Amino acid sequence: MSEIARVNKSVASNTRRKSNSDLVMPWWVWAIVLVGAFLLGAGGFIALVHPAMFASPQDEINGAVRIYAGYVAARDLGLAIMLIAALSLRAKGALNMMMLLIALIQILDALIDLQEGRYLIVPGVLVLGLLFFAGAARLSGYPFWKVGAWKLAN
Repeated sequence: MSEIARVNKSVASNTRRKSNSDLVMPWWVWAIVLVGAFLLGAGGFIALVHPAMFASPQDEINGAVRIYAGYVAARDLGLAIMLIAALSLRAKGALNMMMLLIALIQILDALIDLQEGRYLIVPGVLVLGLLFFAGAARLSGYPFWKVGAWKLAN
């Protein structure tokens, strides 16, 4: 076998090994993504079908509320679908960015919940956001405040 053929075979083998190992994700990242997708999907479905579940019993559900519930449904269902798609395709770069986006949304949701006095749900929303940040950090190798977390090219 010539030297060039041996080098080409070695490079191809290393490339295959690298891409196969890049596809491996820890079980807990899978769990966070699946639980998050389920919660987003459930929230989107509830907003679409019965938006009164998100309001107090004395609140009126009018046309404006239904419009905003439709926006929440579109946002949540779209995010859930993209999470599952990125996970099933093992697209680490896309999954990393989705996880960063969802984590940011959860943190902003928690801040709005605090401002509006919904204190009981703030811990759960914050924990979900922090779990998504941790999963994204595991996928990219960087915490969200480092530029490398946002520049993953997978």
